[in-house]
Amino acid sequence: MARYTGPVCRLCRRERMKLYLKGAKCDTMKCPIERRPYPPGDHGRSRRTNTSEYLVQLREKQKARRIYGLMEKQFRKLYAEANRQQGVTGENLLRLLECRLDNVVFRAGWAASRAQARQLVRHGHFFVNGRRVNIPSFGVRPDDVISLRPNSPAEAIVRDATDLTAAVTPWLQADHDGLTGKMLKWPERAEIDTPVQESLIVELYSK
Repeated sequence: MARYTGPVCRLCRRERMKLYLKGAKCDTMKCPIERRPYPPGDHGRSRRTNTSEYLVQLREKQKARRIYGLMEKQFRKLYAEANRQQGVTGENLLRLLECRLDNVVFRAGWAASRAQARQLVRHGHFFVNGRRVNIPSFGVRPDDVISLRPNSPAEAIVRDATDLTAAVTPWLQADHDGLTGKMLKWPERAEIDTPVQESLIVELYSK
């Protein structure tokens, strides 16, 4: 599956906010947006500030897509699935994004960033209900048990990440000593702290 391989700090600068794509570095003065808080490119500083309704919606969609590390085709497919489900489409979309295996690994505190979580999953370091899963987009469901593969060479990396984790999201249960976790329930909108206005994304795709 395709993925973005360019400089991720450039994405944060384009959205004019920290998307926390590089883990701990984003909390330090080494973060490029601290020194250059304007869009990248030759005309970044002089880029117009007036925005149209469409541009606001587009930027919100791009922000969500970049936070979760999805390409446009993947994101649109996920939106179509959210639109087919009952309930509020925007909340369904965020729920589907949060329940991806790579995001669950990140939310459990086993990776410093979603990109690192994606790589760990892709290399087969995690089990779901006792079976190895190496698909980052795998949808985790309530009562699913996630665990690190026994004797995994990535254990040191995972434990280093847990040391930086202050708290685990309420819809997950994580044992940082045994490196096992369980999804307790579907995440509710109030429990998702991603800085995204999902209603703008729905408006964009509804055009």
